[in-house]
Amino acid sequence: MRLTRFVLLVALACSLASSAAAADASPKGHLVLIGGGDKPPEAMRKFIELAGGKDAPIIAIPTASSEPDAAEYYEKLFRETFGCTNAVSLDIRKKSDAERADWTALARKAKGIFFGGGDQTRITTALLGTPVGDAIAAAFSGGAVVGGTSAGTACQSEVMITGEGDFSLVAAGSVETWKGLGFLPSDVVIDQHFIKRQRENRLFSVVLEHPALLGVGVDEETAAWFRPDGTFEVLGRSAVMVLDAKGAAVHRQARDAGKDSLGVHGLTVHILLPGDVYDTRTRTVLPKRTTP
Repeated sequence: MRLTRFVLLVALACSLASSAAAADASPKGHLVLIGGGDKPPEAMRKFIELAGGKDAPIIAIPTASSEPDAAEYYEKLFRETFGCTNAVSLDIRKKSDAERADWTALARKAKGIFFGGGDQTRITTALLGTPVGDAIAAAFSGGAVVGGTSAGTACQSEVMITGEGDFSLVAAGSVETWKGLGFLPSDVVIDQHFIKRQRENRLFSVVLEHPALLGVGVDEETAAWFRPDGTFEVLGRSAVMVLDAKGAAVHRQARDAGKDSLGVHGLTVHILLPGDVYDTRTRTVLPKRTTP
């Protein structure tokens, strides 16, 4: 009996230790993700504030862009426009660039990491499985803030929309997805330029094909500020659209080329304006804070 009790106590202690370690391993960083277009000043100020202020170590990752001066642009943006004294760009173009020891050290020490726009597949191709990519993930888990715009926002999902596919319909297999950086909650898929470029079809297609995913579409000149507690707040000038098919009745209808048409009954859609707050864990809109 005593032995049985001892084994149970040891098992309980191990379970608690494992749970504590898992909780400790949860990312502690924030994300400030812009949908593209002009960068909202309030979103950029929030990113810099969360990094620790204008003297904090900030790195810009211009990898998504094909422009030769992208690294210079982001360094100037932070240093000259926003007065950041310790901001540098890591001009990573390919995997071998992301193996540099000096850039790995800068990424590990960064308190703010900002991903620029362009093509999100360039980011994941160059960074995943590299020393710089691992250092960025470690910095985020340790509390650094990650920011991004356009492609730099799209790459943050575990399931990343690449921008390739047929967006003229809502159908299975019509949207190409890759493995993303995975800094967002694993059940969130994000899209950008959302309302401006009428990208509803592609996010509808992804969410209805994978109903466990929560779709978040961020418009231009707008940001979603994701906090470690699973909530996000809308910043900027336009809106963020949320698509929630969990618990809805999704149905398919066969069509040519194996791309079944997707339908749904009971889909929940929210259009969130600046100041609105959404909880991704409970999938509910939270009441706005009131000031006395």
